[in-house]
This record gives sequence, C-alpha cells and structure tokens, in this order.
Amino acid sequence: MTINGKAYIAGAYEHPTRLATDKSVSQLHAEVAAGALEDAGLSFKDVDGYFTAKAPGMGPVSMVEYLGLKPRHLDSTEIGGSSYIAHVSHAAQAIAEGKCNVALITLAGRPKAEGMAVVKGDFKGPENDFEIPYRPVVPNLYALSAMRHMYEFGTTSEQLAWIRVAASHHASHNPNAVMRDKVTVEDVVNSPLIADPLHRLDSCVISDGGGALVVVSPEIARSLKRPLVKVRGAGEALKHMDGGRPDMTSSGAVRSGADAFAEAGVTPQDIKCAMIYDSFTITVLISLEDLGFCKKGEGGKFVSDGNLISGVGKLPFNTDGGGLCNNHPANRGGITKVIEAVRQLRGEAHPAVQVPNCDLALAHGTGGWVSTRHGSATLIMERE
Repeated sequence: MTINGKAYIAGAYEHPTRLATDKSVSQLHAEVAAGALEDAGLSFKDVDGYFTAKAPGMGPVSMVEYLGLKPRHLDSTEIGGSSYIAHVSHAAQAIAEGKCNVALITLAGRPKAEGMAVVKGDFKGPENDFEIPYRPVVPNLYALSAMRHMYEFGTTSEQLAWIRVAASHHASHNPNAVMRDKVTVEDVVNSPLIADPLHRLDSCVISDGGGALVVVSPEIARSLKRPLVKVRGAGEALKHMDGGRPDMTSSGAVRSGADAFAEAGVTPQDIKCAMIYDSFTITVLISLEDLGFCKKGEGGKFVSDGNLISGVGKLPFNTDGGGLCNNHPANRGGITKVIEAVRQLRGEAHPAVQVPNCDLALAHGTGGWVSTRHGSATLIMERE
C-alpha cells in the first residue's frame, strides 16, 4: 500500500518560545496542539488519531487525557529526532487504512529551562557496558564522523562552515530564532573547538518550545480553507554498529531517502527545498550525500559558496534557520523540518527566504548519533 496522495498536512504550528521558564511540558504540548488545529481550521473534538514521542507521564496515554482527546488510533514511535517525521508517515498510513481521519502530532520540551545539555546523551541501551568506559558524549560521536569524512574524502572545516553560514542567513529573517546574526566561514572556523574537528558554531542550539502537525484525509483536506499540502512519499531506516563494522560516513538516509523518492515518483533533482536535521553541520553534509543530492564524498563541494542559501544557491535548506540557529525544541528538531517545509509549500515562509514556485519539498530527520546508531526518516511533500 502506498501513502502517495492518501493524506494531507492541513495544520502546522511552531511554538514561538525558546525559553519556557513559566510553562510545563504538558502545557507546551497543549499550546502547539491548539495552534496547529487552529491553523487547519479544526478543533480538538475533530481529532481521532494522536501521535507523540517522549511525552510526559505515560506518553500518549497521559497526553490524551490532558488534551481531552478521544482518539481511536495512537502511535508513540520513538526513534529520536526523526520520530516526528516518521509520525507523519504513520499518520498517513493510518488514514489510508481507515484507522483515523484527523491525526494530531505534538512535540514539546524544556531542556534549556531545565538546564540540560545536549552533551549528556542518553546512553542506557544494551551497548552501555561496552561503550561507556570510553566516555562517549554527543559532540564526540559526531566529530568521529566528521574526522572520518575529512580523512576519506578531503572534506574541510571551511566547507562544513558553509552550512552554518547558510543557516545564519536564513535565521536573520526569523524574529523567533535563538541566533539571528549572520556569520562568515571565518567566524565558524575561528569559534572554539569543542570536539575536533567540530567547532562551537558547527553545533545546534539548545532551546525549549515545540511544534505540532495535523494530518488529514483527502476529503477533509479539500473541505478546509487551507492550501493543500499532499504527502507524496516517505521512508524510514535504522543504522547501527553492525556488529563492529560501522561506516561512519554514511547514514540511514541511504535507505529512507531511496524509499521516499521511489514512493513519491520523483528524484532529488525535482526537490525545490530541503529541510535537513542539523544537530551538527556534519549531519547535514552526510544526509545530503545519502539522500542523493550529490555523490558520496562530494558533500563538501556541494554545500560550499552559498549553495544552500535561498535566493543564492540551487538547494535552499532550513530556511527558518534550522536547529543550528533557530530552534531545537526538546533536543529533537525533526518536527520543525516538516513545519518549515509546509510554510514553503504554502508560500508562507518569510519573503526573504521564500523559494519561488516551491511545489515539492523534502524533510529529513536523524535521531541518535550519526557515527554509531540512529533512526532516519524522510518525507516528501507536494503543493497541490
């Protein structure tokens, strides 16, 4: 069964806060849910499917009660920051199978207000006894991939820096972005080294907030007074250490991207803008290669010289500033990638970054650590 054309994204909302000292995580979930439903022209009473990951209490069980929902379909798939992109695919599948008609997806968190740091990680799996003695922290795990990519393909710090430069140009037009100042390649490579070869400005922000999406059946989508954003294709994949045979320069995007493009019936060359999970600059570069926007090893050249800047390059990326500059709610930025893609397809992005005639967009998430184990999810959407 294909989900191509079987579901539409009718509502999208990103919470404007970046520091939620006066709100609980549950309250943030409720506020983004209300925002997305209002954007769609629907109400809480219309929701019959609910999707979330790592929500407070018993996850969807607690949140359904808190939000006053009465769904007939639930999903709490947890694959890190790629969860929420996978949730759109799962919602489309559920709608296609008649399990629900209006699916609500919510994300919220307060890592900044609670004093969390992305370097802590969440090392609690069966690999714990084998890897904790080597004291892994998140920047180090991404630095391993960056260093290996440089060794194998000659990628440079200056090339990685262009990814942050592009994100900063886009964030300069976003009044809610955590970091709105434009930066140069020199600014990035001269910022403090945090895990060789990654610098501070190669890293994403930590922020509170969240976002929500509403996915609906075609019949409901056409009854609403909103632009039609159709789900064309999706793919999911997991990558791990493969019993000690890891390739630190590739990701699960190799499979998730191929599946999404095949289902959508399009190619990377057809995509007008790409929203790529940007926990670190190396995450973006590897993802672009694995999704097929350039050949393996040519990512450094592909991202250089402003090629990712809207209005300048041929593949505008993360036109809201992304996780590198705008927002990384709950240290899980997948949902914001879909939200900005929806804005672009509707023609509702900031005029300075709006991609002309944007009719086909991609969102991709990486959940976990690119060098060792992670989930990947890819979504292709079309303006109808």
